[in-house]
Amino acid sequence: MNPSAWSAAQIPDQTGRRVVVTGANSGLGLVTATRLAAAGAEVVLACRDVDKGAAAAAGIAGSVQVRALDLADLASVRAFAEGIDGPVDVLVNNAGVMAVPFRRTVDGFEMQFGTNHLGHFALTGLLLDRITDRVVTLTSFMHRFGRIRLDDLNWERRRYLAWPAYAQSKLANLMFAFELERRFVAAGSRLRSLAAHPGYAATNLQSHTESVLDSLMALGNRVFAQSAEDGALPALFAATVEDVPGGTFVGPGGPGEMRGAPRPVGAAAAAHDRAVAKQLFDGSAELTGVRATVPRAST
Repeated sequence: MNPSAWSAAQIPDQTGRRVVVTGANSGLGLVTATRLAAAGAEVVLACRDVDKGAAAAAGIAGSVQVRALDLADLASVRAFAEGIDGPVDVLVNNAGVMAVPFRRTVDGFEMQFGTNHLGHFALTGLLLDRITDRVVTLTSFMHRFGRIRLDDLNWERRRYLAWPAYAQSKLANLMFAFELERRFVAAGSRLRSLAAHPGYAATNLQSHTESVLDSLMALGNRVFAQSAEDGALPALFAATVEDVPGGTFVGPGGPGEMRGAPRPVGAAAAAHDRAVAKQLFDGSAELTGVRATVPRAST
């Protein structure tokens, strides 16, 4: 594994591999899907809006298909998983919402925790029997500001605050990735779980807070942010580098991890709290009704 100045040009040949990318109709997900298809992978664009997904797919050269997936609706997650026949080499849990006003998912979860974490938890669990290589879960540098409130994951007992809710969901993403890897190891599985974050990348994620921050972040995108092409590199590194170990967290290698070529990076201490991670994993299984049981290696 050589992360030095790694770029999309170094993506290994993906011919014969099948990859599912959530939120693949725009932003980081679209770049990820485009690059993987260009490298020869068969890519499933898992999108809430299939019309937007079809429009995005029309601009991708290679083997792609669009499937409906609304991570804020567990019935949609189950239907998507049931519609996936055959193996999935790589699952890229990319989709997400950021700092949106308070609302709930179809199943009654706080929207950011429900979409960013619980939707991907359920999707991963439902596909575990078909995944052959690895799961890559996208998080954010904002995980460093997150706190997992096991007694109030869905913001029912406290005043809702959009940014702390987002940070909690991104910390949950990272803790899930680490805990899933521990469960792979415990089961003797050859599967790998990795995490990635894009740094500060210019995408439309920053335009849906429904507040004055949308305009400020649009300015930040133009002045400070790296491109979506560069922001997708950590996920592409995690998804394709052949010898990257399970449990690796990949982010930009530049100052503050805001931009730069991808490399393994560190995580906040809270992300390594195994007791909380286990409770979060088990609690997520209870909330979603998806056990996410790791198949044991055959002997």
